[in-house]
This record gives sequence, C-alpha cells and structure tokens, in this order.
Amino acid sequence: MDIKTPAYVIEEDKLENNLKILKNVQDKAGCKILVALKGYATWSTFDLLEKYLAGATASGLWEAKLAQMKPWEVHTYSPAYKDDEIDEIADISHTVIFNSFNQLERFENRVKQKALIGLRVNPGVSSAPVPLYDPCAPYSRLGITKENFKANKLKNVSGLHFHTLCEQLDDALERTLEEFEKLYGEYLKDMEWVNFGGGHHITRKGYNVENLIKMIKEFKNRYPNIKDVYLEPGEAVGLNAGYLIAEVLDIVDNGMKIAILDTSAEAHMPDVLAMPYRPEVRNAGKPGEKKYTYRFGGVTCLAGDVIGDYSFDEELKVGDKVIFEDMAIYTMVKNTAFNGVRLPSIVVKRKNGDFWKVREFHFEDFKNRLS
Repeated sequence: MDIKTPAYVIEEDKLENNLKILKNVQDKAGCKILVALKGYATWSTFDLLEKYLAGATASGLWEAKLAQMKPWEVHTYSPAYKDDEIDEIADISHTVIFNSFNQLERFENRVKQKALIGLRVNPGVSSAPVPLYDPCAPYSRLGITKENFKANKLKNVSGLHFHTLCEQLDDALERTLEEFEKLYGEYLKDMEWVNFGGGHHITRKGYNVENLIKMIKEFKNRYPNIKDVYLEPGEAVGLNAGYLIAEVLDIVDNGMKIAILDTSAEAHMPDVLAMPYRPEVRNAGKPGEKKYTYRFGGVTCLAGDVIGDYSFDEELKVGDKVIFEDMAIYTMVKNTAFNGVRLPSIVVKRKNGDFWKVREFHFEDFKNRLS
C-alpha cells in the first residue's frame, strides 16, 4: 500500500503480542486489566482488545461513551465531574471513581444505584520521570491524601484507587504499594476491589512480569475480602505497536541541515515537546553517529516545532519517507490541527501484511472543530 503521509500505522501483530502478555498477567495473578483510553483509544482495534482485556478506563463522559462500544467493564475517573454529565456517566459505567469527598458527597446518591463507587487516594510516592507526569508531586490535585481522608464517609464506597506511575517498571509499584498499605490499609478490610492505576510498562523489555504477578497474589492473600484487583495501563497496550510515517518536504541549511517534514511535534507528537523526549527513527542514528546529520523540523510556524537530530548513512532528499517508532500511544489521542496542519491518517497493518486505511482526515474535519 502506498500510504499517504502523514499517517499513524498500528501493527496488529505487535499489538496482539502486548495483549497476550497482559492476558498472561490477568490469568496468573487473578486480576483484571483495563485499557486506559487516555493513552490508547484506537477504537478500530477494540475487537482485538476485547479478546484479551477485561474492559476500559475512561477520564470522563466522552471516553466512557467510547469505551461503551464494547460489552466490557467501563471504569470512569475524573478529577471533577460536571452536574449535567454525572447521570449519563453512571448509566454507562461499571465503576465511578471520585477524586474528593466533596465530589463523593455531591453525587453519590445519584450514582450508587447504577454503578460501584470508588475513591482515588494519593499515597504521596513520587517516582515519575518529570513533574509534569507525577500525580504525587507537591500540591497535586489528584487523589485524596491521608490527612484529608474521612473514614466516616465510606458508606457507599466499595473500592480505592491509586495512580502514581508513569512508564515505570515493577519496582516502582512495589514502593507505591508499600506506602499505600501503610497509609490506607486499615480501610481495605471494608473494600471489595482495589485499582492499582496505570503507568505500568508491563510489555516493555526488562519488566519483571513474574514479580508483578507475585505482588498481586500476595496482596490478595493479605486482603481476602478484596474480590478484584485492577490495573489500567494505557501505554503497555500499544507500546511499540505502531509508527508515524512522514515525508521530507524540504531541506534547508542554517548552520546545519534541517529537514522539514509533513508532520509536527507540536501537532502530531506533543509529548516530544511536553516530556520532552527524542523519538526513535527507523534506520537512523544519533547526531554525528552516521555520515549525514539532520535536524527534523515540523511543518507548523512554531519556532520550537523541532522533533530532534538524527544521522543517516545516505543523504536525505525531498520525497523520502521517515518512520517514527512507538507512535501508537498518546500521539493520536493528544494530536491537534494547529496551523490547519492535516491530521495523520489512521492505518492498521493486518497480521497478514495487508494495510487497512481506517480513516483519512479532510478540511471538513478541521473546519468542524471550529466555528
């Protein structure tokens, strides 16, 4: 298939390999794994996800409605809910998790007959690589700290939720779990479920899956009243299961060679600037590692729309294709049409090698986001 760029390409075989690893954890640990739609929301692949996962976790009404496309568990958490959305959220959710006792007291009577109720707590364990992605950073708005926990308000609460991780291995969960039990363990005897949150890089090379399974089983043994333990990774589902393909539009020189692409860090890979990080490019090396070095720049007018510096064995030329690895996660859910830049198409590469163009975006898509 001659793919029109820019385009995100989901590789079905790699996606399924990730799902098999997650299913193995579910089966051996006796837990339930939900896909966090904030990180991976390519609904055209939900048929495959449904075969392996227990459900999806949403961050609000629209994600919950997206999750409802499949007959699996839908768990919804938001830092705060709107009055005119909470009833519909409760109607379509298996579990609704509140971020504060203020929200619990305001909405619990409207939710309790429709969905299970949970509370997000903040164990205060900072382990994320940067403050931007640290739910336990000082003055975080996410989760109830022990100092603000009200044990006398738990009548309708059946579970607790914590989320402290970001792209991390099993050792980070060990530290969080220890502090979570120290702070909130006394309340677990009255709970039916616990959600260990997301950020678990379970499908990443080097992750000790057996240790994760051991932690979950031991936790369930310590609290035999807990019926379900949930994990809600987003990245682990789509990790390394897709790429973004772009085209070189021009090459200019301003002290170094700069290749301008038909994609954008600002619009199509926002974490490159927000994290920040340098995405891997297929067949490329670090600056100066190979004979020809280029800076990759986006097509928007933002001066800082720079993706990174890369080197190649051969000179690049206009029309060449460039492949950015690991772009199945967050990129699609966070992209924008800033500057009127065309949104990348969404393509699925089937296990048999065929390409399925799921969606191509047009001017009307850009126009209809505005008014």
